[in-house]
Amino acid sequence: MAIKIKAHRIAYMALPKAACSTVKQALAQIDPAYARKFEKAGAPALNPEHIIYPTSRFKPNRWEALEKDWWRFCVVRDPAKRLISCYTNRVVQLKDLHNSRKLLRGIVDLPMDPDPDFFFQNLAEYRRAASVIKHHALPADMFIGYDLEAYDRVYPIEDLSRLMTDLGARSGTPLVLRRKNKSGGGLAIADLKSETRDSLRTYLAREYALLGKYYENPLQ
Repeated sequence: MAIKIKAHRIAYMALPKAACSTVKQALAQIDPAYARKFEKAGAPALNPEHIIYPTSRFKPNRWEALEKDWWRFCVVRDPAKRLISCYTNRVVQLKDLHNSRKLLRGIVDLPMDPDPDFFFQNLAEYRRAASVIKHHALPADMFIGYDLEAYDRVYPIEDLSRLMTDLGARSGTPLVLRRKNKSGGGLAIADLKSETRDSLRTYLAREYALLGKYYENPLQ
């Protein structure tokens, strides 16, 4: 289901690890109903934008049911960089694997602090072991669909300033870009072993096919 700001007829499909925290925070600033939604959600103290505007899988029927005057957008990111961000943020920074019940109970025998090569070479197993890893590592089409022509605008993550300008113009509320949940680590696809890059080549192929207009596949 799309994240909808009814007052401005704006619909957004969020893609994990593609500035969705930053975009949701911007939407909160232009949503007149935000205060009501905040109270209804129980006034969450931690990351309220994700509770009030949850990220969900793409549903074609619900997307197509939106009336034509809704302005639809999404934000995309280089697939390899998005996947690397899953590792640097969710595995290294937030230590999400330490909360996996399957790993804690020994149901799945994998290290909780893997190096990047081990993590990516065993990505399928880590996805099965931790739902948070699966959520952040799923291909983009699971969240934004297969047809990018269904959007009025597709913003590469490098063009967030333009998105803020456009949201401000549509809402009448000037917005300043404030990046949130920035992933660190400085890891790049070229830093991975050749066998790791080989294991990712097939995994990322369909995502690069979808986003070929915006990003060149470094694994070809």
